[in-house]
Amino acid sequence: MLSTITPAKLKENAFQQLIKEYLIKENDYVESSNLNYDKYHALDTEMLFEFLETTQKKTMKELKNIYGPEYKQKIVKRLNEELARRSMIDVIKHGIKDYGKKLDLAYFKPPTDFNEKLNKLYNQNIFSVIDELNYQDEKRIDVVLFLNGLPIITMELKNQDTGQDYKNAIYQYKNDRSPNEKLFRFKQRSIVNFAVDKDEVYMTTELNGKDTFFLPFNKGKGRGKSKRAGNPEVDGKLKTHYLWENIFKKDQLLEILQKFVFIDLEEDIDEQGDLHKDEKLIFPRYHQLDVVSKILRDVKEKKAGHKYLIQHSAGSGKTYSITWLAHRLSSLHDRDNNPIFSSVIVVTDRVSLDQQLQETIYQIDHKLGVVAPIKKDSHQLADELNSGTNIIISTIQKFPFILDKVTDTKDKNFAIVIDEAHSSTSGKNILALKESLSLEEAAELDRRAEMNSDDVEDKINKELMRVQSLDSLSFFGFTATPKSSTLELFGSTNQVGKREPFHVYSMRQAIEEGFILDVLENYMTYKTYYRVNKKIEDDPEFEKSRTSKEIARFVSLHPHNISQKTEIMIEHFRDKTMHKIGGEAKAMLVTSSRLHAVRYKKAFDKYIKDKGYKNLKSLVAFSGTVKDDGFEYTEPKMNDGITESETAKEFDKDEYQILLVANKYQTGFDQPKLHTMFVDKRLRGVNAVQTLSRLNRTYKGIKEDTFVLDFVNEADDIKNAFEPYYDVTRLDSDNINPNEMYTLYDEIMDSMLINKDDIDDFAQCYYENDSTEEIIAAGDNALSHSADRIRNLSKEDKLEFRSKMKRFINLYNLVLQVHPIKDADLHKMNIYLRFLLKRIDIETPGNVDISDKVVLEYYQLENKGQQNIGLIGEEELTGPSLGSGSYHEEEKEYLSVIIERLNEKFQTDFSESAKVATEQMTNKLKNDDDLKKRAQANSLEDFKIAVKKKFTDTVVESYNENTEFYGKILNDKDFKEQLMELIIIDLYRSLNGE
Repeated sequence: MLSTITPAKLKENAFQQLIKEYLIKENDYVESSNLNYDKYHALDTEMLFEFLETTQKKTMKELKNIYGPEYKQKIVKRLNEELARRSMIDVIKHGIKDYGKKLDLAYFKPPTDFNEKLNKLYNQNIFSVIDELNYQDEKRIDVVLFLNGLPIITMELKNQDTGQDYKNAIYQYKNDRSPNEKLFRFKQRSIVNFAVDKDEVYMTTELNGKDTFFLPFNKGKGRGKSKRAGNPEVDGKLKTHYLWENIFKKDQLLEILQKFVFIDLEEDIDEQGDLHKDEKLIFPRYHQLDVVSKILRDVKEKKAGHKYLIQHSAGSGKTYSITWLAHRLSSLHDRDNNPIFSSVIVVTDRVSLDQQLQETIYQIDHKLGVVAPIKKDSHQLADELNSGTNIIISTIQKFPFILDKVTDTKDKNFAIVIDEAHSSTSGKNILALKESLSLEEAAELDRRAEMNSDDVEDKINKELMRVQSLDSLSFFGFTATPKSSTLELFGSTNQVGKREPFHVYSMRQAIEEGFILDVLENYMTYKTYYRVNKKIEDDPEFEKSRTSKEIARFVSLHPHNISQKTEIMIEHFRDKTMHKIGGEAKAMLVTSSRLHAVRYKKAFDKYIKDKGYKNLKSLVAFSGTVKDDGFEYTEPKMNDGITESETAKEFDKDEYQILLVANKYQTGFDQPKLHTMFVDKRLRGVNAVQTLSRLNRTYKGIKEDTFVLDFVNEADDIKNAFEPYYDVTRLDSDNINPNEMYTLYDEIMDSMLINKDDIDDFAQCYYENDSTEEIIAAGDNALSHSADRIRNLSKEDKLEFRSKMKRFINLYNLVLQVHPIKDADLHKMNIYLRFLLKRIDIETPGNVDISDKVVLEYYQLENKGQQNIGLIGEEELTGPSLGSGSYHEEEKEYLSVIIERLNEKFQTDFSESAKVATEQMTNKLKNDDDLKKRAQANSLEDFKIAVKKKFTDTVVESYNENTEFYGKILNDKDFKEQLMELIIIDLYRSLNGE
């Protein structure tokens, strides 16, 4: 096969040639050339007319008679007009009319094999490729793919062997490719533009200069919940081989164009009543295409009667995935060309989904009446089922009626797609509170009621239990956080007999790809919040940030009652949260009961009024009526008449900043401006994940982080709740030392990789109001100086230094969430390092982010039976006992072997003194507390990275004790590497107590 070329074999231009040759020789593409390309119209006219003359001879003859010898120019002119008026994808799907004559621009695969004429036309589509396309003036682009002469895909390719990668390709699209150039005009020409290197693929459907947004088009590497960003290694192939081998296969690409690509029109009315329209050209992300394709293949093979659990994280584009799947299932035929399902029923609590489905399917198929929402009763449902409506949308509340109707319908099969089976924002009137309850009693009553009441997911599972053996029904359940009961009911059985989802787009992959934020990155218990403030109070280095009197008063507050917690939360919001997300940030308080919510609302309103704070208002959300101290409270009454159905919409407005909730809005609530969550409720299991995940939505590219202040739960409990859904759990270790920032600051400056003048210059440019070219260049130069020095480091030293930079940034920003540190040097360093990090490009090996105790380390869950998993930085981690007599003798024997090997390989003559020096050096490393913790928390390969820096430091410290031996280590890189390799395994085993 042409693609079985390893990275080492690739030369400068071989990557481009590899792709082109594979497309031509394996995927049946035609090689075209610049001679055939019409720059003015951005069309390959040679391929266009070859297709038209071959497939539509009669129509072309009629147009020739009408237009005479200029018929080609006339057709191209008409095509150009229609591409500008409609869109490339619409023209491809539905053709054009010219002088009353219909011209098809592509043919798609018929749903059955019966129509020989259509199948023949389908096989006459011409896919062609031009490399080094000269598309305008002297400008060229690496590869362009055409369908029947129409440019559908552009590619900018980069080969890491030449020092560039996909980021350089993205830079070219943003800076060197104009959205006004015809080839790249939104909707009118290229449908999707790919930035490709040997390891990763990114895509965009609209060029917009420096604001162009690229999405990853990667498979993800790993399996299940541990799946992360990037692509897996494949023997004998490049990591991105799937793009040209599979995605660009003619059948696959035509299917994507016909069944997946569409233009999504979003309309929004602002607070002034003005209508805003936003068009997006949607091309599926890899996991969306993958899940739909895999389900269709499985259903085509097995037919009806099976269940599929799709575990897709927030940020996965679930609405599109459900739409594509429902649409495809509604027209799916088996291998005998018979339709598999009579109707597809989508069960959801999102009232807008039926409109979205109708609009999307119309965009894809140009058909009306395909989607029918059930807005009346079960009789309407029965009518739609009997009439064979393709797609029926109903609410989760009607689910029992749906099951009754479909099980009564004979000789018909149905697909039931269930959208995010969890409790919605509606909440439940779970308990009518009696008067004179204490807060503790109210919390306990609500907790019991919540535990004893089935949420929607439980109810669906119970309903399914009674029909689970029916061969006429297939179920497709989408959720980000499946319960164990859902996994048991919907899951597929793997090779070792365990139940697992049919398809996973993990929380980890979504975070790494930038579609959601990691809500645990800045998670803090009140105990830690208090301790950090106390530490700052006690430390003279922080006295300049605030008067000690103010700090002492703040940290003296202990959250025993609502009024004290209210002060902490409101002041935190005013000091920190309200400045986030460009001033649009909002917060949520999760309370233990409806009585708590009522009292908090009263306390918030009183505190805000007493302080005279303007532009700060709260809303409360709870169901039913709460009696307290002789008064009755409802949500609308406490929110000044806002109805329950309008609360979420009102909270989105600038007028309201904090939402206080009790058993509402903890799941199924998307508010991307939520930045901070205050938790005053015991959270367990999936409920903890769903609640904290209200924060994870991104917002306009300006939401950089989130913050959680938890008054009730322990960090370990939250970590345990998240682990089933995300195996890389970052949490603060309740052991934060804010003064470590100064240590890190000094270490970074002492590295001599960063110059203080550059930091100052960059800060001045960063805060300059007028961003002239000169100022931008000055800021760029200030970063380049450090980047150039770092570029000359070894990969290990780069990793070590990058880790130190990240530790500083994470610690600074975490402490800043707690306390307003007013130290200009720290602040300027933080800004400088944030931008410098983007210039340091290293692929971190393995699954471990070598980081500090503040942001807990990555670790991978493995099935090793019962085990305690410790995280780097936890106090309870201790090293193994060292120094027993027998072990010491065994170690000496091993050290003798090391010296012998080194002498033999490097023609040296080191003796007993070298063995003693090696032993002393090894013992110093074994007694290093940091290395002990890293050894116990990391794999051997990742541990090596941490050792190398420590190894060099130890050699330098010990140099005077044996100048000959240590001098050889420092001056001979190969000798040093060999010695490290020989002692590192023994060191790792020793520190792990093996």
